[in-house]
Amino acid sequence: MSSWQAYVDTSLVGTGNIDKAAIFNSEGTSVWASSSGFTVCANLYLPHDQDDMDRVRSQSSCANKVAPAEIKAVVSSFADTSNVKKVQSEGFHVAGEKFVTLKSDERSLYGKKGKEGVVIVKTTQAILVAHYPETVQPGAAANTVEVLGDYLIGVGY
Repeated sequence: MSSWQAYVDTSLVGTGNIDKAAIFNSEGTSVWASSSGFTVCANLYLPHDQDDMDRVRSQSSCANKVAPAEIKAVVSSFADTSNVKKVQSEGFHVAGEKFVTLKSDERSLYGKKGKEGVVIVKTTQAILVAHYPETVQPGAAANTVEVLGDYLIGVGY
């Protein structure tokens, strides 16, 4: 497999549709690649509320970093077969930001916060986590990540 970092830099961020991205293994326990400032913070836990998150982030070097508990919740959402998934009723967090769930199925999880959002796609062996800024249309961001997901699935990843 080519460098995972190249997928982040070229196929995701390089398109202009994504401003931050990371690729994890399918269990969410290992980061294979990430864009600058969008890495995993090993000691950040899922917040109880926004005040709790603000306090933790202000006292740590975890700003703009994805917490292990956040990825664990994402991985759980892919396996959730409830009529109304937990992630649909509660939303989810990425890099400390809470997103409202727009789409959640066995392959994709889309979230929005104001005019920005995240697109998360699970392939056979990887999870693509991509953030798009408010200047990008959600459909363009989703297409960018889904196309890379399709490609990786097609080559066995």
